[in-house]
Amino acid sequence: MSRLSWPAAWTAAGAVAAALLAANIAAPPVLATSVVYAASASSGEPTPQPTGSGPAGTDTTPPTTPGEVRPCPPPLPTGGTPQGVVGLCWTPSSDDVGVTGYEIYRLTPDGFVKAATTTGTLTVVTGLTIGRTYTFYIVAKDAAGNTSRPTAPFSTTAVTGMSVSPSPGTGDTTPPTKPAGIQADCLPDFKGTSFCWTPSTDDVGVTGYDVYRRTDTAWIPVGTAIGTHFTEGNLVTGQSYVYFMVAQDAAGNLSLPSDLITARASGGYPTYSPPPVSCKVKYDWWPWGGGFTASVTITNLGQTATNGWTLRFVLPDAGQKITSGWSATWSQSGKDVTAASTPWNAVIQPGGSLQIGFTGTSTGANPEPTGFTLNGGVCIRG
Repeated sequence: MSRLSWPAAWTAAGAVAAALLAANIAAPPVLATSVVYAASASSGEPTPQPTGSGPAGTDTTPPTTPGEVRPCPPPLPTGGTPQGVVGLCWTPSSDDVGVTGYEIYRLTPDGFVKAATTTGTLTVVTGLTIGRTYTFYIVAKDAAGNTSRPTAPFSTTAVTGMSVSPSPGTGDTTPPTKPAGIQADCLPDFKGTSFCWTPSTDDVGVTGYDVYRRTDTAWIPVGTAIGTHFTEGNLVTGQSYVYFMVAQDAAGNLSLPSDLITARASGGYPTYSPPPVSCKVKYDWWPWGGGFTASVTITNLGQTATNGWTLRFVLPDAGQKITSGWSATWSQSGKDVTAASTPWNAVIQPGGSLQIGFTGTSTGANPEPTGFTLNGGVCIRG
């Protein structure tokens, strides 16, 4: 049998990991510490507490994000009971004063929980199910309490030493498939972010999708989607936000995290504001055999004089047709009627009025016109 040859760095890492693992087996630490959030005063959504908020002149610069997260399988322990473990290594963060440690968070059906803390760049998380895949993120801390931006979610499988063995779990232990096909801005009329994806599959059934958004210091839960689309409001219009999601089944199995998606908060469609009332129209008409004659009095309700005007309205019945008119240039298209000013009456002073009129024919009913506008402004009847 050939003998395994280890790089020097892995040998040293393995020695540290073995010591950590032995210590964990002898006296397992409390690994599931809940992440505490404070409610945002503006939106009510959970957000991390600000870091480095000391007096003026204190250190407020966070460390850089830990880099190059990778699995570091620890050697098989020499004593104790073998258990599912995950070894993680990463590239050190940097800081203007100095990095004091790292916090490692593990994804659970209830969100991320703190799994470990360390002053180095290697950790071993114990108490896991052998063969199951787990998702983590890491942040760096400095002495002033500043927290770095979190790493992207990193998924790896729990092992015993270097050999993966099947999970001894019972019941439904098959996770849903990874959410895929993510597209941003699926609902452009929504005021906030929106995105959608193709459904995950599961041997029993997907019960929902947990959605997480990146802040400056953590990945925070922002909602659970039952379908395959998600929206989040109370965000800064025009700002971009980064998300991922995981599918969950009824047994609490979690899928691999989706690819990251960046969504820009939309302002939604602009609120419709009707044009201001700018005029008043008095409409009088009288019938005669086979037709009718109408007079229209226009009053300018605006603060400035009109210098050229166009009056528009609708004749409700298809049988109403204008045959001639006076004091305006008249035209008709279907039920829509337009009367444009002439050179001698183009100006209507504020509060001033003028009268125009037309002759028409009708077949059957002869209802009064509707929808009067003057130069696009709404006219009231009077």
